[in-house]
Amino acid sequence: MQPSASRDDTDVPGYTLAVTAEVLYIVNLLLLPGVTFLILLILYFSKRDKAPPLALSHLSQTMSASLWAGVLLILVNGLILLLGGYDGPWTWVVLITYFTICHASLVMLGILGLSQAMAGRCWRYPLVGRPLPGGCDKQDSA
Repeated sequence: MQPSASRDDTDVPGYTLAVTAEVLYIVNLLLLPGVTFLILLILYFSKRDKAPPLALSHLSQTMSASLWAGVLLILVNGLILLLGGYDGPWTWVVLITYFTICHASLVMLGILGLSQAMAGRCWRYPLVGRPLPGGCDKQDSA
């Protein structure tokens, strides 16, 4: 079989920005939390008004998911403090549960988002995502 020559995904308007947003989101969760969130925040506020639909879709999804990740982290810390502090017996139960369920799910959403961005498709994160912007076709958001 020969590869399809119909279009190159890198020719889609906003492709590079969409992929960059998803990569920054994943790096924020796995390698450099905080630093890459600030870069993503600056990128979001500087590009959101003039970004093509594909880029705007991925920028808004990664910002929303990053904010949810921050809220979940604050809630987990609050729960640990309520259950006896960091020296309490429930600390590891809460942390392992959080990292197994919440953090891993957020990372998987980022990987799925990156694959959709690399395919040149708009995509909405389940549960933590924002509505897709105008210009994203229904079939592209599947």
